[in-house]
Amino acid sequence: MELDVASLWILIAAALVLLMTPALGLFYGGMTRATGVVNMMLMSFSAAAITAIVWVLWGYSFSAGEPAIAGIIGNPISDFALHNTPESGLLAAGFAGTFAMISVAIISGAIADRSRFAPWLMFVPLWVTLVYAPVAFWVWGGGMLSADGFLGKIFGEAIDFAGGAVVHTNAGVAALVLALKLGQRHNFHDRPQPHNTPLVMLGAGLLWFGWFGFNAGAATTIEQAGLIWVNTLAAPGAAVLGWIMVEKLRGARPSSLGVASGLVSGLVAITPSCADIAPWAAMLLGVLAGAGSAWAVNLKWKLGYDDSLDVVGVHLVSGVIGTLFLGFFAMPTAESAGGLFYGGGFAQLVSQFMALLVVIVFSAAMTWVIATVIEKVSPWRVPADIEIAGIDAAEHNESGYQLMTK
Repeated sequence: MELDVASLWILIAAALVLLMTPALGLFYGGMTRATGVVNMMLMSFSAAAITAIVWVLWGYSFSAGEPAIAGIIGNPISDFALHNTPESGLLAAGFAGTFAMISVAIISGAIADRSRFAPWLMFVPLWVTLVYAPVAFWVWGGGMLSADGFLGKIFGEAIDFAGGAVVHTNAGVAALVLALKLGQRHNFHDRPQPHNTPLVMLGAGLLWFGWFGFNAGAATTIEQAGLIWVNTLAAPGAAVLGWIMVEKLRGARPSSLGVASGLVSGLVAITPSCADIAPWAAMLLGVLAGAGSAWAVNLKWKLGYDDSLDVVGVHLVSGVIGTLFLGFFAMPTAESAGGLFYGGGFAQLVSQFMALLVVIVFSAAMTWVIATVIEKVSPWRVPADIEIAGIDAAEHNESGYQLMTK
């Protein structure tokens, strides 16, 4: 079979999404202390490496195989190591694997500057297997939240084109659980600042670039691809303005970290709805997500949970906003009556809410179990003196910078 244009685009899109995980390492690495940048970036790279192995061996089967255990997961035995996947299906399997990589890597930002590396290496395969893959199966693999699933039949099928619930809400909840599990950094109340803002901006720019593959990789027509591309362009731009607006209302000056975080919040929010809302609605969504996440990131100081790099405030909050937004502004299709403001009533909003509820409860419970089991085997936190000195030297015998001294 010759390589057709559609397959070529998926090949390119998969490469773009693969780039997003190292880009996330840059984004997160710049936000940490200078003495923790190596550890932070290695968390992203190791997440990609381990997930690649897990995905080929059993992860893809868990997320897309024949239904097993009353339709809760795909059967991992039926296609272990992709031995039953036809060559024509390997491209789709690889594309799906890049989503699993970025999803688990997102979580690492919540535990920056205080997590040992060994527990993280245990967490990645367990979370991808027991949390990400089942949720992906429920939404995209014909599982219980799909049109033919038992919850989908009751509440209707939720729209999640590229992963508002599967990726961002799922990872955001897991990040909150780990942040609570590990507790506050020693300097939490000092509100530590990024050590390298150019690195943050570079990572954010590469994330935006890769996100066009993330959202448009599954486009099936030129018209749909065009809509997704424009929405992925417009929503993060509007989100930056929404974030800056909140900063101004607080009496602060616009910041590079705010612009980068606002950009990512808009990308997160448009992920589930990129193929189902009009460009004007995408801009409205961007403003709401940027403002909502800018407000939400300050909650950690008030509530006392140490989400180091604002995974909860950006990915969880904007993921929820983007997913629920579809209940109001999803355009009508042959399969759906559309959102509330298109005359479709509350049906789509109910579907979106129930999907979020299921994912949030499941991700929170399973992540807590996984983290607790790992804690029994290998403690998560580094000792206090190592945390204060910086974890790069102790965990990796490396430093991100060679500082010149006289």
